[in-house]
Amino acid sequence: MKVLANDGISKSGIAALEKGGYEVITTKVAQEQVANFVNEKGIEVVLVRSATKIRKDIIDACPGLKIIGRGGVGMDNIDVDYARSKGIQVINTPASSSESVAELVFAHLFTGVRFLQDANRNMPLEGDSNFEGLKKAYANGTELRGKTLGIIGFGRIGQAVAKMALGLGMRVIAADSFIDKATIRVEFYTGQFIDVDILTEPLADVLKHSDFITLHVPAQEKYIIDQEEFALMKDGAGIVNCARGGVINEVALVEALDQGKIGFAGLDVFEKEPHPEIQLLMHPKISLTPHIGAATLEAQDRIGTELAEQIIGLLGKK
Repeated sequence: MKVLANDGISKSGIAALEKGGYEVITTKVAQEQVANFVNEKGIEVVLVRSATKIRKDIIDACPGLKIIGRGGVGMDNIDVDYARSKGIQVINTPASSSESVAELVFAHLFTGVRFLQDANRNMPLEGDSNFEGLKKAYANGTELRGKTLGIIGFGRIGQAVAKMALGLGMRVIAADSFIDKATIRVEFYTGQFIDVDILTEPLADVLKHSDFITLHVPAQEKYIIDQEEFALMKDGAGIVNCARGGVINEVALVEALDQGKIGFAGLDVFEKEPHPEIQLLMHPKISLTPHIGAATLEAQDRIGTELAEQIIGLLGKK
């Protein structure tokens, strides 16, 4: 049985599948050629991340397809319900990348409160000629400890962010349409832990009371954060999006940054990937990464092996 990992898979995932008797193909097939490739090669399992889309047209064109797997949490690039209506199993790895995404959120938060995104641009240009000037320009940073972090979307990743925030001594509040309460276990290297119960609140309350906002929601039909929501936020608040492009109105974000309403933003995802707007890429108050939330070696190992285990569990060893 053949598996096409069109957006890549870790070596550990390949090893687990091959041990189970599967042939793993890691050739990167262009979106418009996926259906033809699947049929020509007799592929029964297609694994994707965020780049490849498995829509109705591919599902209809590939009657031999048995499993579609998403390496990660969100499955908005797959027509999940339609695939399942055709008898195709759709799987993902919701727990594998949570810690990696959460750490990137804090990379953006630390960057924003200490102006690292701008300092890292200007130090190579002026560090030798204007050291004192730059020192003065970036001297008014703030600490995360003691501040309030508002988490929009309190699933696995949102809760992983909460755990790290609590460990830093932050106050955590959260909004979620489907989750009323979560118990966050903060574990320490000594084996000790504390449990913290967090009740979710209305979105408007979270926006009003947070020093920083981080989003962990799937793709939406409309913006979660638009002009009205920015207006509710504290003056100078920071916002981070490591979830999906399109949940923040980027035009409204740039306007809020330029007006000083928002102090900084951290973006890992964009409305127009893979061609983000130049206004975002050049903005001195935005910390930028190219959609790498789950792209750690540890997360990729977990994703690959978890996908392999699910495939072998569903189809058996070959």
